[in-house]
Amino acid sequence: MVDFDCKSKLVSSPKLPQNLRLLVETPPFRGGAADVETASDSACSAYEQYLRLPELRRFWTAREFPEWRTEPILRPALQALEITFRFVSTVLSDPRPYANRREWSRRLESLASSQIELIAALIEDNDNDGDWRTASAPVEDLRSRDGPLARTSSSSLEVWRLPGESNDGTTVVSHTSEESFLPRLATWRKSECVAQNILYTVECQMRRCPYTLGLGEPNLTAKPSLNYDLICKPSELHTLKRPKSPYNKIENHENLTMYSVRQILESWIHAAVELLKRTGECIEGRSFSAAASGCYLVRRIWKLLEEIEDLHLLVDPDDLLRLMKSQLSVKSEAAAFCFRSRGLVEMTKLCRDLKHRVPHILGVEVDPSGGPGLQEAAMRLYREKREPEKVHLLQSMQSVESAMKGFFYANKQVVAAAMGSLESSGESLNQIFLEPSHFPSLDAAKTFLGEQWWSCGGRSTSGGRLTDD
Repeated sequence: MVDFDCKSKLVSSPKLPQNLRLLVETPPFRGGAADVETASDSACSAYEQYLRLPELRRFWTAREFPEWRTEPILRPALQALEITFRFVSTVLSDPRPYANRREWSRRLESLASSQIELIAALIEDNDNDGDWRTASAPVEDLRSRDGPLARTSSSSLEVWRLPGESNDGTTVVSHTSEESFLPRLATWRKSECVAQNILYTVECQMRRCPYTLGLGEPNLTAKPSLNYDLICKPSELHTLKRPKSPYNKIENHENLTMYSVRQILESWIHAAVELLKRTGECIEGRSFSAAASGCYLVRRIWKLLEEIEDLHLLVDPDDLLRLMKSQLSVKSEAAAFCFRSRGLVEMTKLCRDLKHRVPHILGVEVDPSGGPGLQEAAMRLYREKREPEKVHLLQSMQSVESAMKGFFYANKQVVAAAMGSLESSGESLNQIFLEPSHFPSLDAAKTFLGEQWWSCGGRSTSGGRLTDD
């Protein structure tokens, strides 16, 4: 029979049963897991020179609106999106008869949609305080206080009225960026469908945000538009559309593919690093709800990076190997190729360092001898449900770990599929996705809690205990 009084007994018990503590005892503190190291300095420098990262970094780190807290995160994210628009043009202009343009179009449209969804979430979490005027974002409201359209001579506006109860209806203004690549894609027969789908995605994803992006989306909710050209600076960004000499003289179309994919990847890595720093500040300031939102966004960025890496599977294998081994002369090292990105290594370290925030969140001191103080505090937090924002934060931190390990495991598989298993045989990736949990105290707390529920009620259905009879 099921003990229906077990829940009250469980919650009222402040101590863990001694036998359970022995089952999953926390080992004494012996230091953290092996640190993640970058590749050699020469390899990292060559990687950065090839992608023109020093120049790209100047765009990421520009600060023109000091009161706009989202700028350090949103600027590189929007620039990654703009590079994606340019990449669509590159792919659809590929003259090779054996290129899989249909699948490339689908995947890049999906990638753009994923980025727009993430950008909308960033804006919603950081700038959505109920009034766009207090968000400090550079937006353009093209209506006067009384509703009619403000006078403007810009040719990038489309204006119409929606029928309403009043005679005037609602004035709708669709603002189109004058520098972005997306409006040009919408006028090209090969890319018209992709561009229109992206614009509809912008319209749908920005509905919960205080403003829209101003890329030419319909803007049926008549929101103010972000000054996209001022933030993203597409004209200046597209001056980096090709590698510098001698890399720009390589006669291989996959050179532009690799160049664009890695620039998109690096832009989002920079955004993630800034977001992780912001999340750490929120934890220190005990803004646990905001920190949880930040961690969940970091998790989504890891998933996005995995989607970007998957694009390598569409590259022609012979052209890719010729590019990497013969034309770029990329030498194999003990460290995986992805660790030539200093930004990725920094992002990984910041994610792993989240484990050091657990004692601060739980409000307990770390026991160097491996005592059960942390897991007991975590169990009380899970059981009592009095501080849900802390539970949300701890769950989000563990989700970051899961997504990070998933990225590196997927990266190993992508490298093996694209370039052969020999290129993915190093141990530098294995030590990340095979290492123990970053949060052993939380893991132990859930194990203890599960054992207590098992001993209390067992595996039961509405009719009682399940047995093997």
